Amino acid sequence: MASRRRAREFALQALYTADVSDRPLMQALHGLWAGQVDEDGLDGSRPAEAEEIEYAERICSGVSEKAAEVDKLIEKASANWRLSRMPVVDRNILRLATYELLECPDVPASVSINEAVELAKRFGEKDSRAFVNGILDRIATDTGRGGRRHTKKEKSS
Repeated sequence: MASRRRAREFALQALYTADVSDRPLMQALHGLWAGQVDEDGLDGSRPAEAEEIEYAERICSGVSEKAAEVDKLIEKASANWRLSRMPVVDRNILRLATYELLECPDVPASVSINEAVELAKRFGEKDSRAFVNGILDRIATDTGRGGRRHTKKEKSS
């Protein structure tokens, strides 16, 4: 059964690979798919399903196209952290979720944030979960997609 969670994991792997290797993002993603040509997938897991591939490509393509806007929002929301100084995993989780907050109205903000926190728990460091959650809450507020600081009136609209 296809899942957006797995699609986000694939997208994060591609974002991470592109970030640390200076490869174009879509090239990194296509390399990930090439590694799944047999029935065993990566590391013995099941290969990505069509819906997972489609959503991972949607995220990666969007992050690539909106990179400057996404990074600017992250830097604004993380007042004491420059993007280049953030842990690579956290930075790319933030890019993925920020893109969803900006460009995926079909994904509720709370889902984007919760899924990013789950990725941070699984792939990040000890404090990644709180770091990612705090920055994404600010971004959700800044983009009008939610956040704890929204008033009741803003939440209902």
